[in-house]
Amino acid sequence: MTQEHQILLANGRKFSANAETSILDNALRQGIALEHSCKNGRCGVCKTQLLNGQTEVLQHEESLQEAEKQAGFILTCCREALANVEIAAEDLPELQGIQTKTIPARIDSLEFLTPSVVQVVLRTPPNNTLQFLPGQYISVIGPNGTRRAYSVANAPRTDYKIVLHIKKVEQGVLSKYWFEQAKVNDLLRLEGPMGTFFLRDQLPQTLILLATGTGLAPIQALLEKLQALEQQGQTLPKIAVYWGNRHEQDIYSELPVQHISGIDAHLVLSRPKQGWAGRTGYVQQAVLEDFGNLQNAAVYACGSGSMIASAKAALLEAGLPGNRFYSDAFVSTN
Repeated sequence: MTQEHQILLANGRKFSANAETSILDNALRQGIALEHSCKNGRCGVCKTQLLNGQTEVLQHEESLQEAEKQAGFILTCCREALANVEIAAEDLPELQGIQTKTIPARIDSLEFLTPSVVQVVLRTPPNNTLQFLPGQYISVIGPNGTRRAYSVANAPRTDYKIVLHIKKVEQGVLSKYWFEQAKVNDLLRLEGPMGTFFLRDQLPQTLILLATGTGLAPIQALLEKLQALEQQGQTLPKIAVYWGNRHEQDIYSELPVQHISGIDAHLVLSRPKQGWAGRTGYVQQAVLEDFGNLQNAAVYACGSGSMIASAKAALLEAGLPGNRFYSDAFVSTN
């Protein structure tokens, strides 16, 4: 019989953990949502400090720095418990009742926004829909069982449709399908929702949203949620959105901010051609230029892993509280 150990969280909640199964998977199996995204050690979202007990590495903790390991940090998606364990993580009550499941879906529409970005709208059966929070992601299971993760670019809708922004990946197996073969009414399967990138109930004084590339998708979903909150009469914090791309031709959409009052929106290019009148550099640099004090701010960042890592380091050094940087790093896959 497999021995079970107890995992104690910082807020006092406990759950049991089987050997040879990650701490994260054990938590999710029992309906306890811990911070996570990729589940393969590359994004670092599930990082927490081991306060007591012993764990063993199940898979490489790629995003964990050696200094962090020495300081007792672990990735819950990569570690099994060898004894009773106490960690600094807390569970996320907002995800209570939201279950991951697999459902069929058909392509409702395809729109090529640029040569390298396609917007796909999926329709799900009205009697078998996904319940999700704006900002979460799904896995699409395409031809031959190929599976890829995509952030949902909309908040839940009354017609249950799901919008995806899909970036072309050279030599990508599913990219070939999306950009050369996909057609309206194709039948696919979805698994989700997944991830812990969503707007926390406690809004800060200043809310900063960062995106690079198709990382705009979950940020767009968060903006729809904020718009709904304002329409319900809730007073919103000061909001600033920064969307970074390399070149002007990479800008595949207008920033969806026109229905939220008092919001600041910034397009930022890192490799602009001569004549670009907008901001240049990187999104985290733009934030530092605009905000002298980040003590009362929260940052939600989605995009490349390099942007996430550099933005977190720069903004925490500038005074952003470490527990108010929420991220979803896109991990490239062929």
